[in-house]
Amino acid sequence: MNAERPNGRGAADDVAELARRAGQLAGWATRTGFAIGRKLPGVETAERGVRQVERQLLTELRRRLDEVDDPYHAALTAASAMNRATVPREATVTLVPVRDNHAEPLRAAMAELLNHSIGFGRERAREYFYAIILRQLTPDEARILSALSDGSPYPAIDVVERTGLGGNGRVVLRNASTVGKAAGVSLPDQVPGYVTRLIGLGLIDLDEEVPSLETQYEILLTDETVREAEKHVRRAKFVRRTIHVSRLGAQFWQACDPSLG
Repeated sequence: MNAERPNGRGAADDVAELARRAGQLAGWATRTGFAIGRKLPGVETAERGVRQVERQLLTELRRRLDEVDDPYHAALTAASAMNRATVPREATVTLVPVRDNHAEPLRAAMAELLNHSIGFGRERAREYFYAIILRQLTPDEARILSALSDGSPYPAIDVVERTGLGGNGRVVLRNASTVGKAAGVSLPDQVPGYVTRLIGLGLIDLDEEVPSLETQYEILLTDETVREAEKHVRRAKFVRRTIHVSRLGAQFWQACDPSLG
């Protein structure tokens, strides 16, 4: 699906360029300390402008990623040019037309994936896998992963309802963390959801409490999201954990880190 443009550039080249520009912008924002200097005159207006440009770049990057090696998109348009060139005809998965001489999109998409698995080498398969992960991330989640990329642990807290026997009841809030504030996310109240999604994607690991982070745990207990969750239980219990980048997360960041491009 990496069609050539008249100027010789393909969709993959455009994606790489957009990723580089988005990464440079995020890196510049971090270096200039937007999150620290928000009270300075004019900084708030400038930050809004940077955020807007960043969102535009990431939106366009996501659109381009959707066009590159997306099996569903490929199934609805044409067979992958790479498959035609590299996969032996006898090895490809073919479909029997089932409706008006057109294969069902979901079945065609699965056939496209199976055909990719034949033609991909190790590096191409890894690139495809990382592209699929990247496509699922929000800008705030990318910021959180960037903050975690140096391996530093951050505190995480679950707010649960304490039962009459001293055990844990229902969980009213999972994975609240100070990492969102450190990363300068746009939606601080969504940090528990961001962290939960990143754990689900395998990019973050959840571990036991780290006593050396006691001060950060105390700060986290004053977080507005944590305080609000506490109001929804009769007796709250705070389960302390830590989060840090996983092995997959570190490998993914190494492959996508715009500062290394």
